[in-house]
Amino acid sequence: MTQTDRTLRGCVFNIQNYSVHDGPGIRTIVFLKGCPLRCEWCCNPESQLLSPELAYNPQKCIGIEECIRCNDVCRQFAIGQSGHKKITINRDICNLCFECVEACPSKAIHVFGNSMSVTEVINIVEADSAFYARSGGGLTISGGEPLMQHEFTLALLIEARRRHIDATVETCGFAEWDILEQVGSHLKFILFDIKSMNDTKHRTFTGVSNELILDNFRKLRDTFPQLHILARIPLIPGLNDSEEEIAEIISFIKGMKNISCELLPYHRIGQSKYEFLGRDYSMAGVKLSDEKAQSLKDYVIAHFAAGN
Repeated sequence: MTQTDRTLRGCVFNIQNYSVHDGPGIRTIVFLKGCPLRCEWCCNPESQLLSPELAYNPQKCIGIEECIRCNDVCRQFAIGQSGHKKITINRDICNLCFECVEACPSKAIHVFGNSMSVTEVINIVEADSAFYARSGGGLTISGGEPLMQHEFTLALLIEARRRHIDATVETCGFAEWDILEQVGSHLKFILFDIKSMNDTKHRTFTGVSNELILDNFRKLRDTFPQLHILARIPLIPGLNDSEEEIAEIISFIKGMKNISCELLPYHRIGQSKYEFLGRDYSMAGVKLSDEKAQSLKDYVIAHFAAGN
């Protein structure tokens, strides 16, 4: 690998250690910014844009009576006063200089997304190598959608292999086939989301058609028959929370070799981040009962395992 590849930079918004839910063994998850989908339930809204974003957590704000340092450094006059003696940010005129981030003593104002090199990322991942060796774990590149930063993702995969770190990718599958093919050639295992077989619903809930995604899934299976694919189904009320809709997905993947299936019940853990980014969360009132989630999990186990 060339020095240029190792110094290639990408936009990373989080690195999470000791995960046991995103690939085999204990994993370090590197979250990359940028996603072509706009899923209504997205728990990582800070992942959607490719560029760094300004976030504000009013819970951490000291308040304008004790501190107004952010306002003092803002040259755009984008910071004002709320009715609760906290600040507000006019995002229409903010130019994302991030000087207020440096000035904020409580870190109420912070940035989602940092530029990092391949070497910087893999050095962090490698620090947990003892856990990978014992558990069969490694690096998982997630997002957002890592294929939107495909050159950086490929460079991470190649450098991880050079350092004998197992690496995998979590993808929504919405990318040009040649990009997915390049990434797939470096993998033994991949996590691939399938949200719905109904194209109309898929467009409504994610903003894009499912045709490219499903076509890429087929091509990935045909091109790399030894690649293990974990098909992940996010269980979303109104989109696919019925046996009929789950059955359609199972029918699509059932019988394919080296495929496993996992159901991920809807949750609202990331809802507060919408407020931090100054956005509305459209599914704030939506709930999924534990009973329905468990029933559909049991359905997947019973019907998928029977033919695989």
